[in-house]
Amino acid sequence: MLQEKFHIEFLMGSASQSSLWRMISQIDGLSEWFADEVAMDENESVYTFTWGKSDSQAEIVQSRPQVSVRYRWIDDDESVYFEFRLRKLDLSGDMTLEVTDFAEPDDKGDAITLWESQVEEMKRRLGVL
Repeated sequence: MLQEKFHIEFLMGSASQSSLWRMISQIDGLSEWFADEVAMDENESVYTFTWGKSDSQAEIVQSRPQVSVRYRWIDDDESVYFEFRLRKLDLSGDMTLEVTDFAEPDDKGDAITLWESQVEEMKRRLGVL
């Protein structure tokens, strides 16, 4: 079934851009909130994300340091990705985290709920709840 792109924006309060960047692009940051364990094959630039007994591999296909990072699942269609984008709000100075992902239409609600749960964990780790 064809997957649909969706976009969610999270207000990250006073979290610094550098701490958010670490959480979305570094192995140690990603393993704090995104997956149980994250490893990287230095030779191939392939990340292995582990949840319980299952794992998936992804590669970075686009990165703008301190701004955005786009991952593509190795075993998925090449047009499907998930992306994190950081933006500072002009008025308040607060940071936002924008997540773009894809899901099948019937699974979109569950995917959004999962992202909300995962980002709440990131906020707890950063102390911005």
